[in-house]
Amino acid sequence: MEQIISYFENIPSTHRSLLLVGGITFFWLMEGAVPLFRFSYRKWRHALPNFFFTLTTIIINFALAFLLLQTSDWVKANDFGIINWLPAMPLWAYVFLGVLLLDFFGAYLAHLVEHKVKPLWMIHLVHHTDHEVDTTTANRHHPLESLIRFSFTLLGVFLSGASIGIVMLYQSLSLVATQFGHANIKLPRRVDKAISWIFVSPDMHKVHHHYVLPYTDSNYGNIFSIWDRLLGTYMELDRDSLVYGVDTFPDRKENGSIWGLLKQPFHKYRRPTTINRDT
Repeated sequence: MEQIISYFENIPSTHRSLLLVGGITFFWLMEGAVPLFRFSYRKWRHALPNFFFTLTTIIINFALAFLLLQTSDWVKANDFGIINWLPAMPLWAYVFLGVLLLDFFGAYLAHLVEHKVKPLWMIHLVHHTDHEVDTTTANRHHPLESLIRFSFTLLGVFLSGASIGIVMLYQSLSLVATQFGHANIKLPRRVDKAISWIFVSPDMHKVHHHYVLPYTDSNYGNIFSIWDRLLGTYMELDRDSLVYGVDTFPDRKENGSIWGLLKQPFHKYRRPTTINRDT
């Protein structure tokens, strides 16, 4: 475990880039082999705006990475944060708790708030207006959302007391988890269900991308599914019933345009339709 944390404390940018590109490539190929839906789209054309927003996310995270390092150094020097206030534990326990807490503050809580605060929902909308969810959708975030997510990650580092090694490990796991959760792949139902008891599975996350409420406001988790299960935001929907997008923003042309998506947060708020789950 010490070697793993030491590696992530000094992980080269090239290795992080390989993880990003390798993950997309792997799940892209899996989508061709075992697709959940056979979309009638030009895959590369669909991917272009998603890759654009992946690039803006990388630029913002890279530019602000020094804040993560400074915050993690500060909590370490001042023995601050939840994992530093707990009794002595094996290193693996510190690492696990650190990743778990970062997943809550940096992913689950951030995601929940974005859905509940109207101006933030309008920014997060860019992620939801993809009509063909696949692994490239994972990092389809407006630059403003990248700043919001980074702020929550910074809060997570501060409150958890995680070292920079744990932070980098978490971000690497988060990257792969979000690619996996969005991938247009069809796992056996029992396998997907078994995974979803601990981790966010593809079927579990796809419910979150259903086009109407209450499903849109569910399954906020990124790596671990326990937060949704513990906090009452877990929902299920049969994969065959999924319809992607947001019903009140149906314009496919705008939703597939980089310029249209950049302007999307500045539209007037339109709340997704709520349907009766029993009908």
